Amino acid sequence: MPISLDGRLVVAISSRALFDFEAENELFEAGDDRAYMALQQQRLDTPAKPGVAFSLVRKLLGFNEAGRPPRVEVVVLSRNDPISGMRVFKSAQHYGLGIERGVFTRGQSPWRYLRPLHAQLFLSVNEADVRSALAAGVAAARVHPQSARASEAHPRELRIAFDGDAVLFSDEAEQVFQSAGLDAFQAHERERVLTPLPAGPFKPVLAALHALQQDREDAMSIRTALVTARSAPAHERALRTLMDWQIEVDEAMFLGGLPKGEFLREFEPDFFFDDQIGHVESALAHVPAGHVAAGVKNH
Repeated sequence: MPISLDGRLVVAISSRALFDFEAENELFEAGDDRAYMALQQQRLDTPAKPGVAFSLVRKLLGFNEAGRPPRVEVVVLSRNDPISGMRVFKSAQHYGLGIERGVFTRGQSPWRYLRPLHAQLFLSVNEADVRSALAAGVAAARVHPQSARASEAHPRELRIAFDGDAVLFSDEAEQVFQSAGLDAFQAHERERVLTPLPAGPFKPVLAALHALQQDREDAMSIRTALVTARSAPAHERALRTLMDWQIEVDEAMFLGGLPKGEFLREFEPDFFFDDQIGHVESALAHVPAGHVAAGVKNH
C-alpha cells in the first residue's frame, strides 16, 4: 500500500517561518546564494533559533501520540537549497519536532507542491508564494519575521485567532463595506442575517482544528477565537454562519474597528490570521501574526 497523508491536517511551512534565518537571509537577499549556502553549511550543526510559527508547529505536532496514527503532518516547503534544508531538518530534530518531509527548491517558488501534499495550510515569508497558494485554493498567510513570539503560558493548549471576513468567511460583506460604507454594510448584514456567509479560505483550517478538538483523550487542547472588526448588529450573521457550519469557537471579539493588538495580547495566541495589513501590524507587536492576502482589500 502506498503511503498517504489522507485524514491528516497537512501544514506546509517555509524554513524562515519555522526558524529564525534572518541573519543568513541577508546574504541570500544580496543575491549571493553561494555565500548563503556556505554559511548554512558552516552552521549545519548549530540549531537555528525558533521562528515566528515555531510554537504553532510544535503544538500542532503535539497532537500526534505514540501508538496512534498521526493526525497532523508538517512539511517544510522552502526556497532553500537542499544543503540548507539539511540544517532545517537537524534543527527540527534538535527541538524534538516530528518533521519527516520537505521540499527544497533553491530559489524557485515551491507553492506548486502544495497540491500533491494535499496541504490545507501554507505559511511562508514570501508574499508571492502566499498569493499563489491562495489563488490555488489553499489557506495561506505571509508570516512576518518581526512578529512577537508566542507566549509560553499555555504549553499544552494550542491557541489560534482568526479574523472573520475574507479569512473564515468570504469577502462578500467586506465588498459592500468598501463600496458603500458602514451603514450599507450593517443593512446588508441585517437583511441576510439568516443566510450563512460563504466560506473563506480558512474555513477548512478551522474545521480541521474543530475535529482535533473533539477528541478529548488528547493530551493537547485547542482554544480558538474570532477577532473581528464587526460589531452589533453584524455580529449575528457571523455567529449564525458558524452555527450552520456546526463549528464552534471558544471566544469571539466584536471590536467595531478598535485596534486588535491589545486584545490579542490578552488572548495569547500561537498565531493570528487577518486579511488587513493594518490589523496585522497592530497584532505583530504582541503576538505571532500572518497576513492573508485575500479579498477585496488585497486586490
